[in-house]
Amino acid sequence: MLRAQGGDQQAFNRLITEQYRFIFRVAFRVLGHKSDAEDVTQTVCMRLATALSSFNRGASFSSWLYRITINAARDLQRSQKRRQNLADGVAAFAPDYAEAEQEAGRQLDDIWNIIRSLPEKQRDAVILVHGEGLSQEEAARIMSCQKVTVAWHLHNARKALRDLL
Repeated sequence: MLRAQGGDQQAFNRLITEQYRFIFRVAFRVLGHKSDAEDVTQTVCMRLATALSSFNRGASFSSWLYRITINAARDLQRSQKRRQNLADGVAAFAPDYAEAEQEAGRQLDDIWNIIRSLPEKQRDAVILVHGEGLSQEEAARIMSCQKVTVAWHLHNARKALRDLL
């Protein structure tokens, strides 16, 4: 990380290689569409070249990278303003499911589709805590808010999901 931040091209290339799947996974969870997630992943990789200089070495790199990725995904959502197509996501990750597994996959995808329809802050909290398995404290750092605020967003998201499911 330090060498990449210092301008070492090989270190930067290694950093991109190591983080590419992580960036894609976060982007896909936010967007729900394979091609959009790929676009955001490429955008984040390009932004990292200039953004690394602003990274505070005392901070958590993964939290910083989450924030950059989520912001890039939001930028794409704002520019496209379209609904996600979950069929591409299912096909990309599990094209050969058996019938029962396909149904379970569709149900899970339906749930994520509903989560993606939540208000932005609620959606981010659910994705970070339940989708990525982060603690509420880690999610609060990424979302630039207090832990209690994340808990509130999760509470409201659960209420909304109960009504929608």
